Amino acid sequence: MKFLVTLERCEDGWIVAECPALPGCVSQGRTTAEALANIREAIELSVETRRAEGLPINIEVAEVEVEI
Repeated sequence: MKFLVTLERCEDGWIVAECPALPGCVSQGRTTAEALANIREAIELSVETRRAEGLPINIEVAEVEVEI
């Protein structure tokens, strides 16, 4: 499965990675590569937990455009 993730650099320089399709699935890293590796592991564990608990995995994510 493919999941979209967001990456946001914090004031302390760490990069926070979040998977919006899986509530609470957040990780971080010192570099983008590290943050992506860590969120990949977090996603795998989240999916494994959801399967064990019988929770849905096929979650829909949509893109919304707004003017700024």
